[in-house]
Amino acid sequence: MQSIATAAEISELNRRIARGAAAVRAEIERAAVAAGRDPGTVTLVAVSKTQSAAAVRAAAAAGLTHFGENYLQEALQKIADCAELNLTWHYIGAIQSNKTRAVAENFDWVHTLDRQKIARRLNDQCPAGKRLNVCLQVNVDRDPNKAGVSPDAAAELLEAAADMENLNLRGLMTILHPRTDPTDGYEKLAELFAELRPGNDHSWDSLSMGMSGDYRSAISAGATLVRVGTAIFGPRQTPGKTTQVST
Repeated sequence: MQSIATAAEISELNRRIARGAAAVRAEIERAAVAAGRDPGTVTLVAVSKTQSAAAVRAAAAAGLTHFGENYLQEALQKIADCAELNLTWHYIGAIQSNKTRAVAENFDWVHTLDRQKIARRLNDQCPAGKRLNVCLQVNVDRDPNKAGVSPDAAAELLEAAADMENLNLRGLMTILHPRTDPTDGYEKLAELFAELRPGNDHSWDSLSMGMSGDYRSAISAGATLVRVGTAIFGPRQTPGKTTQVST
């Protein structure tokens, strides 16, 4: 059952998320400058999984425009609830074959492509005139519990997807094992990204890596998309306990 938030609770939610967003953006700027990079080359993707539409609205009011979601049905409701905000939505969860149409129709980005079958389905199910921005998910540290194509197989997947006219191949994504040194893991992905760059393809420009605990290391290694949730929103909400606004 969903709880109904009071105006005071919504006001506090807005203040808390604005503080979190400001702190993360300041850290991104510091990390980029320390790495000799333009902070404008790093996009903050606010990971709003399990958060309410009210929390997304608060983050949008704080100036965030890119949002990442893992759970499709939850995400579709939030996308509908926040449609007038014209946000950019990133799918960062595992993709099942029976969910590809909804992902292709409702998201602007997919970060988790790791199979040719899924690439073909996303391509074929894109709405007419749409190109879906895609990152290949690479299991850079070969964690048996993580999804992603192996580094050795990434070139084959890239080649297979390159001729799919509705997919705009933008780069690579990874999620590191907690025990992997982030500097080492992210530098390996950056090296693979450079190796795979298609000749004269200026759209190959995205490295999606780094989360709340290690996005500074990711930026130092060249991340262009950092996926941050807890540092913005606070602890994840329990599914089914999302907040509605009282009117």
